[in-house]
Amino acid sequence: MDFQKPICVVGLLLVLSVTFGSAGDIVHPDDVAPKRPGCDNNFVLVKIPTWINGVEDIEYVGVGARFGVTLESKEKHANHTRVVLADPPDCCSTPKNNLTGEVILVHRGNCSFTDKANIAESANATAILIINNRTELFKMVCENNETDLDIGIPAVMLPQDAGMTLENYLKSNTTVSVQLYSPLRPLVDIAEVFLWLMAVGTILCASYWSAWSAREAAIEQDKLLKDGSDEILNLEGVGSSGFVDINTTAAILFVVIASCFLVMLYKLMSTWFIEVLVVLFCIGGVEGLQTCLVALFSCFRWFEHAGQSFVKVPIFGALSYLTLAISPFCIAFAVVWAAHRRHSFAWIGQDILGIALIITVLQIVRVPNLKVGTVLLGCAFLYDIFWVFVSKWWFHESVMIVVARGDKSGEDGIPMLLKIPRMFDPWGGFSIIGFGDIILPGLLVAFSLRYDWLTKKNLRSGYFIWAMTAYGLGLLITYVALNLMDGRGQPALLYIVPFTLGTFLTLGKKRGDLQILWTRGEPERLCPHIQLQPSQ
Repeated sequence: MDFQKPICVVGLLLVLSVTFGSAGDIVHPDDVAPKRPGCDNNFVLVKIPTWINGVEDIEYVGVGARFGVTLESKEKHANHTRVVLADPPDCCSTPKNNLTGEVILVHRGNCSFTDKANIAESANATAILIINNRTELFKMVCENNETDLDIGIPAVMLPQDAGMTLENYLKSNTTVSVQLYSPLRPLVDIAEVFLWLMAVGTILCASYWSAWSAREAAIEQDKLLKDGSDEILNLEGVGSSGFVDINTTAAILFVVIASCFLVMLYKLMSTWFIEVLVVLFCIGGVEGLQTCLVALFSCFRWFEHAGQSFVKVPIFGALSYLTLAISPFCIAFAVVWAAHRRHSFAWIGQDILGIALIITVLQIVRVPNLKVGTVLLGCAFLYDIFWVFVSKWWFHESVMIVVARGDKSGEDGIPMLLKIPRMFDPWGGFSIIGFGDIILPGLLVAFSLRYDWLTKKNLRSGYFIWAMTAYGLGLLITYVALNLMDGRGQPALLYIVPFTLGTFLTLGKKRGDLQILWTRGEPERLCPHIQLQPSQ
């Protein structure tokens, strides 16, 4: 049971982790509608703090139009302006009320957005707020045949619920005033630095654990070979219990299954389906946290006896007393996180469970040689690009980004992500990275350290330091690209795979180790009882 259990858990979790590969705080693209003179603004989010009878109230979020003047980026420079309700409400004709520099609140429909803005400007309004007919935001663009685009006031779209709330206040003769400004995102947020450190640190820890386990298994095999005991007949199973070496077929199959699972997520994305994913994540998180804590405590002398004493438990088989002692804490931790996952601090628990799960997967699942690693990362490279970029042609939106962001679920996204809140971003949100962007290249990095230790290479002459550095640089380039693309989601493996795999292949070729790395993946160990005869 102890052998089958990790295989089943890892098989499920690896499929889940492969599925998500977007990095960074994802926002909607702003290049859907073409730009032209007079209608060339970027679509920007607009903060709209409100005051009701002079008392500060709710802050709403709208989206700026392609046309009109751009808004202030700093709150202190934004004017505090009174809001009036348009009469007629659609503002498709000259308003009956006299305006003296107020912000006019109008309904969408019956005429174009630019007509509304021109009429509002002619009536001496300083800005126009247009209430959408749906709860989501809509990007206001110019019609193809419109020519009067010299609009001197800003135009902002409000979601229906926010607009109706303001309209109800105005209809009850309440004084409503607003500020309109669009703060800029920082070029780099400290959250991205911490997320980079988390990803690199996770692979670093997992690689050393995997290499240590492989070395201990090799030492045990060498002892059996030297002893020449009857246990030599069972050599194939020694040291391999609990580990899974994937082959090229499995590598391709993982990506195929991940694609099917991603489409299923996209089609079935809803609140109940997120709940299912949360349960699966908690199961994997408990298994990962328990495995990591048991391994950690087993290193201390006080817990050595508890870690080596076993008791048979129905269904689960033989479990150590240390495992039994730690499991309730792990289960309680996952349950508490699940119950409070919508709170602002829940990302901490999600990251702890996620990191433990990733380390456990990288410890159990192994790439046996560079050939399998190349196939796996090559397929994942194409998979990531397809579902982030190419999928837009079939589904009219990026399937990967929609799933990672949880757009159709009513939640903040799927749990299979590492995330950190953007600390200095006025818009808030999270910087995120998918499990697949750590696990897949991490399998290759862990393989490099196992190879170095088994061949007794030092840090300088080995491959690990180069593979680890290449991964770090690839992830760094991902965040650079993310910021250059105004925060739009990027397929991290697009940058990580060429750096990591390209460095490994190039270095192996240069050093003459490529044949061994590609086929065996480890040095050949000769039986000490076989005496090699000198050639005549």
